[in-house]
Amino acid sequence: MCNLLKILKQLGIKPTVKDIKVNQPEVVQPKQEDVMSYPKFKQPTTQQLISKFGKPNETGKGYLTIIQLPYPMRLAWDKSVKVTRMSCHYLVAEAFEKVFKDLLAHYGYEEIVRLGIDLFGGCFNYRRMRNGTSWSTHAFGISVDLDPARNKLKETSATARFARPEYKPMIDIFYKHGFISLGVEKNYDWMHFQFHKVFR
Repeated sequence: MCNLLKILKQLGIKPTVKDIKVNQPEVVQPKQEDVMSYPKFKQPTTQQLISKFGKPNETGKGYLTIIQLPYPMRLAWDKSVKVTRMSCHYLVAEAFEKVFKDLLAHYGYEEIVRLGIDLFGGCFNYRRMRNGTSWSTHAFGISVDLDPARNKLKETSATARFARPEYKPMIDIFYKHGFISLGVEKNYDWMHFQFHKVFR
């Protein structure tokens, strides 16, 4: 930049903004057909969720089970903590296991870590939906959040990490096993993947 200004000055040219090009990192956006090629989604009501998965409770007693993860994950808010098991609803345990096994088979562990797919933001969480009274799907243990710091709640595909093309296979794997991505369906909360097969 300094050399360019010096040369222009020597030539008697007063540089303008147009004369100076600033290198900006290239932002790769997913193609529209890559992101929207999934079935239409409608969020199930609390009553529909309860009818399929039972009434949630604070400890998950009666419906939670523990699955062993096929690769260690890192706790998103403390990356020094390894996560090797996950509590989820017993009815979706097999689907979760298939998702994580397919992710490992497709990407390999090193690439999973590089892409941040291993950053675990939580599955079971006994709470209501943000700014609402309906139960969150996390209260039933049927959803998982990944890499929340780079896929924030209100982030759209313009900046969310999971909207990039390299994550398309990951999203395909979730859909293959009955999950949906709120990022794909609603263009917000790209961290969030929830089981939806029973409501299609």
